[in-house]
Amino acid sequence: MTRLETLLRRGLDKTAHLWPPIETVYVWVHTAADILDNPEGLSGTQVQRRFIGLVGAMTRWQPHSDTLQDAVAHFLKVTRSYWPGLFYCYDVPDLPRTNNDLEHLFGQHRYLERRITGRKVASPALVIRGSVRIVAAVMTRLRPFSAAALVPASLDEWRTLRTQLDAARHQRTLQRRFRQNPQAYLADLEHRLTQLILPP
Repeated sequence: MTRLETLLRRGLDKTAHLWPPIETVYVWVHTAADILDNPEGLSGTQVQRRFIGLVGAMTRWQPHSDTLQDAVAHFLKVTRSYWPGLFYCYDVPDLPRTNNDLEHLFGQHRYLERRITGRKVASPALVIRGSVRIVAAVMTRLRPFSAAALVPASLDEWRTLRTQLDAARHQRTLQRRFRQNPQAYLADLEHRLTQLILPP
């Protein structure tokens, strides 16, 4: 037996009591990854049922994970927080399974916008109209649209969206006015409040 093999054997012998919980949790994590990877192409409900079984087993056997109990508790806590939206991707075609694809999408849009405008940071308009601009930018990169395809399906929904965007733009305008002249802005607010309080 070489010196290296001797050192490895000694290290394994001294840490033997640490390996059983690691082996258990290792199996859990890889099972979770396999379920969520969904190689069989199961529906969202089927994936959810399988994952519920795994989470139940982890909850029952958590006391046997020894020094890794806190790590298992953290995994279960984070899983509960993500649970409401965890399984939609299996029922909606082309919906990304993780935030990584979405982050890449937003980062790509930000990069392209900076190159086009010459700005070092994202445009303030992206904050106000991002719900519309990003969707439009992504979709137009996928395929061209005809004029007929751009006609809103519902005028009421279109008007509601315009109202929301205008409200966001107005809030941004008020913020800019406050930053430019806080005293005048607050004085105007105080004057309007006084007018509301005083009897006509």
